[in-house]
Amino acid sequence: MSGPRVNALFLGNASGVNFSLVLSPIDEETGKMHHSNCSGSRRAGDWNLSVKPGGDVSKVTISLTRNLQLCLPNATDCCTSPLCVVETLQVLACHGPVMLAHLLIQAEIYANSSVTGNVSENATIIPNQAFQPLGSCPCDLTAGACDVRCCCDQECTSDLKELFTGSCFTGVFGGDVNPPFDQLCSSRTMEYTPDWFPFLCVQSSLDNTPFLGYFYHGFISTPRDVSFKIPLQMPLGRLFTGYREGDPIMTEENDYFTIPQQSMAGQCVGNAPVAFLRNFDVRCLTHIASYREGLPHDVRVNSGTGDFIQQNVIYGAITDIDKFITKSESPPTTEVPCKNVTFAEHYEFIWEGKNIKEINVTVFQGNLCDGEILTQRFTVKFVSLNHTNETEPSGNPGYQVGKPLRAANLNASDTFGSLKLWQPALGGLCTSAAYTPVLFGLDSLSGCVLEVGVNEDCNLLRGNVTDKLNSLIQATHIGKRSNSSYSNLNDWVEIIRLDPDNSDTNVSAGNLRGICSDVPANLNIRIIFATVGAVQGIPRQEILAVQISYSTVIWQFHCGLTCENVDFLPITASVQFIKVPAQPPIPLTRFQINYTEFDCDRNDVCWPQLFYPLTRFYTGEPYPQCLAKTLAVTFVALLVAITSSPWFHKVLESSLL
Repeated sequence: MSGPRVNALFLGNASGVNFSLVLSPIDEETGKMHHSNCSGSRRAGDWNLSVKPGGDVSKVTISLTRNLQLCLPNATDCCTSPLCVVETLQVLACHGPVMLAHLLIQAEIYANSSVTGNVSENATIIPNQAFQPLGSCPCDLTAGACDVRCCCDQECTSDLKELFTGSCFTGVFGGDVNPPFDQLCSSRTMEYTPDWFPFLCVQSSLDNTPFLGYFYHGFISTPRDVSFKIPLQMPLGRLFTGYREGDPIMTEENDYFTIPQQSMAGQCVGNAPVAFLRNFDVRCLTHIASYREGLPHDVRVNSGTGDFIQQNVIYGAITDIDKFITKSESPPTTEVPCKNVTFAEHYEFIWEGKNIKEINVTVFQGNLCDGEILTQRFTVKFVSLNHTNETEPSGNPGYQVGKPLRAANLNASDTFGSLKLWQPALGGLCTSAAYTPVLFGLDSLSGCVLEVGVNEDCNLLRGNVTDKLNSLIQATHIGKRSNSSYSNLNDWVEIIRLDPDNSDTNVSAGNLRGICSDVPANLNIRIIFATVGAVQGIPRQEILAVQISYSTVIWQFHCGLTCENVDFLPITASVQFIKVPAQPPIPLTRFQINYTEFDCDRNDVCWPQLFYPLTRFYTGEPYPQCLAKTLAVTFVALLVAITSSPWFHKVLESSLL
C-alpha cells in the first residue's frame, strides 16, 4: 500500500470472527514471518483496524493515524524524511484459537508535499510576466541538474560548461531575455539599414524590450467541456427564445437530447445530439455483449419556449426479424443466451416556427441471442405542423443541409424518382447492400464489391457495372428546391449524363484472360448550387445543375492465398456539392488587368486611397480635426515648395535691394 488507508473484503459470515492487527511480523534478520496468534487487538502502533459487517461480505479497513507532513524547524509529530513509513502488517481473522484467514500488507508511504499550518512569509514572489521576464533561463528544464548546452543554468559547474561552451543555446531560450532589438538607435544588427533609420529609431532601455512577456499567454481561460452535458448558453433568468436550424435539442436537465448516429468515420456514436430540423436515418451494428440502452423515453424535452414536453411512445414487436439479425461466426461470449433489446426507434418531431410542439416515438423490440449480430435502425424526422406531408419538408422553399434531394423521372408516367447511395452492409457485397438517399450539402462516398469470375466477358462486365451504378440514379431531373412541383418543368434541372466511352473490343487487353480495361467502376455526381436569398434568417439554397460522369479502371484478376475462380471488383459512387455565387462576379476592368500595381486588393500600397482620411468613410478621428490637420500639412508642403523654388529667391533678393 502507498496511502494511509487500505480496504479489504472478508468473504463469509463474520459473526464470532475476531479480527486483529500485528505489526512487523517478519524477522529482519532471517526474513521469515513470526508466528502470530489470535490474541492480538485491532490497534498496532500507529495503525487502526475497523470492520464493517455486511452479511456474507465484510469490509475490513486498515488506516494510519499519524501525521504525514514533512518536519518544519522545531516541529514534532512529523516525517523526518520523504519516505515516511516503511512497515509490514498482518491482518488475522480468527474464530476462537483457529485462524481462518490472514493478509500480509507491505506499507511504503511518502510524506505529503502540501504544507499546512503557518507558512513563512519569505515566499517567492512571481513577477507579472507582462512586465518582467519570468524565465531568466528558459533552457533550464531539469531541477538540480545541469542541462547540456544551457550556459545560464546555475547547476552547471565551470568544468561542465567547458564541454559545450561553443554550442550554447542562443537567443531567448538560451537566457538572452533582453537582447537589443533592431529598432534601437544604438543597434547595428540589421542587414539592410534603411536611409531613414537614424531619424525614426527608438531610444529606450533594454527593460522595454519587445521580447518582454515572450512566454506570456494572457489570462487563464477555463477549459471547454467536451461532454454532452453543457448548460444552456444563455444568461440566468432569460427565457429560451426557440431553436434555429442545426441547434442541439435540449432536455429538462439542460443536457443534449441524444440518439445514436453515424460519425464521419462510419462508426455509430451512442451519445450524439439531435439537431433541430435535421433528419437522419442510420443503422448501427451491435451484438448482445456490446449492447447498451440509449436515452430513456421518459426524458422531457425543451420545446423552445422554456416549456417541457413529454414523448409519446408506442411500443411494438418486431415481425420481420430477418432484416435485422444476421448470424455471427464467432463463439458465444456471454452467459446470457437471449435478451430483449430495441431493434428500431422512429422519432417524429412536430414543429412550428422555432418550437417543438410534439414528439412521437415508435419503438420496436425483440429478442437478441448470443452469436447474433443486430442491425439497429434509428430515424429522426421533422414534420411541420402546417404541412404534415412532404411537400415542404424543411419549412423553407430552398434546400437545407442534411435534407434528401427531390428527384423525378419526368419521362415516365410515374414521375417519382430517387437519387441514392449504397449503405454499408455485412460483407460489403453489392447484392446485399442497402441504400440511403443523397443528402443536400453533404459530400459522400460509398461503394460495394462485385463478384467477378476469371473467365468474365469484358463487355458483359462493363454492362453489369454500369447497370449497378445506374441503379442508384432512378431519375432524369433534380428539383431546384425542396418543394419543386411535378407539374412545373421550370422547377427542375435535367441531369447531365456523361456516359462512359465504349471500349474497343479488339484491343489486346480485352482479349486477355482475367484482364478488362475501361471498366466504369466509379460514379461521380457533381451538384452545383447557390444561395439565392433567406427565409426567416435561414439561407435559401437552390440547385443549378447536376452532372453525372464515370471513371474507368483496368480490372485484373488477383490470386489470393487460395487461388479460386472468383475475384472482387470494388465499385464506388461519390457525391460532390459545389457552391457558386448566385450572380456572376463583376469582371475586372482593363485598368485592373493592365495596372495591377494600383489594385488595392493585391497591394499593400493603395494610391487611389491617398485622400481616404478626407472622406466621410474615415472614422479614426473627428472629421473637422482630420480636415484641419490635412490643411495644415498642405500649407506646410506648399510653403516648402515655394521657398525652395529659384524664383522665390530672386523675388526675395529684389525686395531686399
